[in-house]
Amino acid sequence: MRRWLAFAPLLVLAALAALFAGYSLNRNPQIQPHALVGKPAPDVSLPDLTTGTPVRLSDAAQLAKGGPVLVNFFASWCAPCEVEHPELMALKAQGVRIVGVAYKDAPANTQAFLGRLGDPFAVHLVDRGGRAGVEFGVTGVPETYLVGSDGVVIAKHTGPLTPAAAEALLKQAH
Repeated sequence: MRRWLAFAPLLVLAALAALFAGYSLNRNPQIQPHALVGKPAPDVSLPDLTTGTPVRLSDAAQLAKGGPVLVNFFASWCAPCEVEHPELMALKAQGVRIVGVAYKDAPANTQAFLGRLGDPFAVHLVDRGGRAGVEFGVTGVPETYLVGSDGVVIAKHTGPLTPAAAEALLKQAH
Protein backbone atom coordinates (compact mmCIF):
# COMPACT_ATOMS: atom_id res chain seq x y z
CA MET A 1 0.00 0.00 0.00
CA ARG A 2 2.82 2.43 0.83
CA ARG A 3 4.39 1.81 -2.53
CA TRP A 4 1.31 3.31 -4.25
CA LEU A 5 1.49 6.41 -2.04
CA ALA A 6 4.99 7.03 -3.35
CA PHE A 7 3.57 7.24 -6.87
CA ALA A 8 0.74 9.63 -5.93
CA PRO A 9 2.75 12.81 -6.69
CA LEU A 10 3.68 11.40 -10.09
CA LEU A 11 0.03 10.66 -10.85
CA VAL A 12 -0.95 14.21 -9.87
CA LEU A 13 1.78 15.66 -12.10
CA ALA A 14 0.69 13.44 -15.00
CA ALA A 15 -2.92 14.59 -14.58
CA LEU A 16 -1.85 18.26 -14.53
CA ALA A 17 0.30 17.72 -17.63
CA ALA A 18 -2.68 16.17 -19.43
CA LEU A 19 -4.90 19.12 -18.47
CA PHE A 20 -2.28 21.62 -19.62
CA ALA A 21 -1.76 19.79 -22.92
CA GLY A 22 -5.53 19.64 -23.52
CA TYR A 23 -5.86 23.36 -22.87
CA SER A 24 -2.93 24.22 -25.12
CA LEU A 25 -4.21 22.12 -28.01
CA ASN A 26 -7.70 23.65 -27.84
CA ARG A 27 -6.62 27.27 -27.32
CA ASN A 28 -6.69 29.67 -30.25
CA PRO A 29 -3.86 32.22 -29.77
CA GLN A 30 -5.56 34.61 -32.22
CA ILE A 31 -8.42 35.14 -29.79
CA GLN A 32 -7.42 37.77 -27.27
CA PRO A 33 -9.42 38.94 -24.25
CA HIS A 34 -11.46 42.04 -24.96
CA ALA A 35 -12.80 42.70 -21.48
CA LEU A 36 -13.10 46.47 -22.01
CA VAL A 37 -15.12 46.33 -25.22
CA GLY A 38 -18.52 47.89 -24.54
CA LYS A 39 -17.33 49.51 -21.30
CA PRO A 40 -16.04 53.02 -20.56
CA ALA A 41 -12.34 53.48 -21.17
CA PRO A 42 -10.39 53.63 -17.90
CA ASP A 43 -10.05 57.21 -16.71
CA VAL A 44 -6.39 57.39 -15.78
CA SER A 45 -4.14 60.42 -15.62
CA LEU A 46 -0.78 60.22 -17.40
CA PRO A 47 1.95 62.81 -17.98
CA ASP A 48 2.26 64.45 -21.39
CA LEU A 49 5.45 63.35 -23.16
CA THR A 50 6.80 66.85 -23.83
CA THR A 51 5.52 68.91 -20.91
CA GLY A 52 5.10 66.30 -18.17
CA THR A 53 1.73 67.88 -17.36
CA PRO A 54 -0.80 65.30 -16.18
CA VAL A 55 -3.52 64.62 -18.76
CA ARG A 56 -6.62 62.58 -18.04
CA LEU A 57 -7.01 59.97 -20.73
CA SER A 58 -10.73 60.82 -20.90
CA ASP A 59 -9.77 64.43 -21.74
CA ALA A 60 -7.37 63.21 -24.43
CA ALA A 61 -10.19 61.13 -25.88
CA GLN A 62 -12.23 64.32 -26.26
CA LEU A 63 -10.31 64.63 -29.51
CA ALA A 64 -12.95 62.17 -30.67
CA LYS A 65 -15.64 64.82 -30.89
CA GLY A 66 -17.30 64.04 -34.17
CA GLY A 67 -15.77 60.60 -34.35
CA PRO A 68 -13.81 57.85 -32.65
CA VAL A 69 -10.21 58.00 -31.51
CA LEU A 70 -7.57 55.29 -31.46
CA VAL A 71 -5.60 54.80 -28.25
CA ASN A 72 -2.34 53.10 -29.23
CA PHE A 73 -0.02 51.56 -26.63
CA PHE A 74 3.51 51.41 -28.07
CA ALA A 75 7.17 51.49 -27.01
CA SER A 76 10.49 52.40 -28.59
CA TRP A 77 11.93 49.02 -27.56
CA CYS A 78 9.12 47.13 -29.33
CA ALA A 79 10.03 45.78 -32.79
CA PRO A 80 6.38 45.14 -33.80
CA CYS A 81 5.63 48.79 -32.89
CA GLU A 82 8.19 49.85 -35.48
CA VAL A 83 6.54 47.53 -38.02
CA GLU A 84 3.10 49.09 -37.42
CA HIS A 85 4.36 52.69 -37.41
CA PRO A 86 3.89 53.33 -41.18
CA GLU A 87 0.23 52.31 -40.81
CA LEU A 88 -0.22 54.77 -37.94
CA MET A 89 1.32 57.50 -40.13
CA ALA A 90 -1.09 56.57 -42.94
CA LEU A 91 -4.05 56.74 -40.54
CA LYS A 92 -2.94 60.19 -39.38
CA ALA A 93 -2.75 61.30 -43.04
CA GLN A 94 -6.36 60.10 -43.43
CA GLY A 95 -7.43 62.30 -40.51
CA VAL A 96 -7.74 59.58 -37.88
CA ARG A 97 -7.08 60.93 -34.40
CA ILE A 98 -4.62 58.80 -32.41
CA VAL A 99 -3.63 59.07 -28.78
CA GLY A 100 -0.22 57.51 -28.24
CA VAL A 101 0.62 55.94 -24.89
CA ALA A 102 4.33 55.19 -24.47
CA TYR A 103 4.20 51.98 -22.44
CA LYS A 104 7.02 51.28 -19.95
CA ASP A 105 9.39 53.46 -21.94
CA ALA A 106 11.79 56.28 -21.08
CA PRO A 107 10.52 59.62 -22.44
CA ALA A 108 13.85 60.35 -24.15
CA ASN A 109 13.69 57.01 -25.97
CA THR A 110 10.08 57.66 -26.99
CA GLN A 111 10.98 61.10 -28.37
CA ALA A 112 13.90 59.64 -30.32
CA PHE A 113 11.63 56.88 -31.70
CA LEU A 114 9.04 59.42 -32.89
CA GLY A 115 11.76 61.73 -34.24
CA ARG A 116 13.21 58.91 -36.30
CA LEU A 117 9.97 57.38 -37.63
CA GLY A 118 7.56 60.33 -37.61
CA ASP A 119 4.85 61.33 -35.19
CA PRO A 120 1.35 59.99 -35.87
CA PHE A 121 -0.09 61.01 -32.49
CA ALA A 122 -2.34 63.97 -31.68
CA VAL A 123 -1.62 63.46 -27.98
CA HIS A 124 1.46 61.81 -26.43
CA LEU A 125 1.15 60.25 -22.99
CA VAL A 126 3.70 58.37 -20.91
CA ASP A 127 2.82 55.21 -18.98
CA ARG A 128 6.29 54.67 -17.52
CA GLY A 129 5.16 52.31 -14.76
CA GLY A 130 2.54 50.48 -16.82
CA ARG A 131 -0.44 51.49 -14.63
CA ALA A 132 -2.63 52.55 -17.55
CA GLY A 133 -1.67 49.35 -19.35
CA VAL A 134 -2.96 47.35 -16.40
CA GLU A 135 -6.20 49.38 -16.35
CA PHE A 136 -6.71 48.75 -20.07
CA GLY A 137 -5.69 45.09 -19.84
CA VAL A 138 -2.72 45.43 -22.16
CA THR A 139 -1.14 42.03 -22.71
CA GLY A 140 1.77 43.35 -24.77
CA VAL A 141 2.58 46.15 -27.15
CA PRO A 142 1.44 47.20 -29.60
CA GLU A 143 -2.24 47.24 -28.72
CA THR A 144 -4.81 49.63 -30.09
CA TYR A 145 -8.22 50.51 -28.67
CA LEU A 146 -10.99 52.20 -30.61
CA VAL A 147 -12.80 54.61 -28.27
CA GLY A 148 -16.05 56.28 -29.27
CA SER A 149 -16.89 59.92 -28.65
CA ASP A 150 -18.92 58.75 -25.63
CA GLY A 151 -15.76 57.32 -24.04
CA VAL A 152 -16.81 53.69 -24.52
CA VAL A 153 -14.30 51.19 -25.92
CA ILE A 154 -15.71 49.98 -29.22
CA ALA A 155 -13.00 47.51 -30.20
CA LYS A 156 -9.47 46.31 -29.46
CA HIS A 157 -6.70 45.12 -31.73
CA THR A 158 -3.72 43.18 -30.38
CA GLY A 159 -0.49 43.27 -32.35
CA PRO A 160 0.75 45.53 -35.13
CA LEU A 161 -1.89 47.28 -37.18
CA THR A 162 -1.86 46.37 -40.84
CA PRO A 163 -3.93 48.20 -43.45
CA ALA A 164 -6.57 45.43 -43.32
CA ALA A 165 -6.61 45.36 -39.51
CA ALA A 166 -6.90 49.14 -39.31
CA GLU A 167 -9.78 49.13 -41.80
CA ALA A 168 -11.58 46.39 -39.88
CA LEU A 169 -11.04 48.24 -36.59
CA LEU A 170 -12.33 51.57 -37.92
CA LYS A 171 -15.35 49.90 -39.57
CA GLN A 172 -16.54 48.96 -36.08
CA ALA A 173 -16.97 52.66 -35.32
CA HIS A 174 -19.94 52.90 -37.66
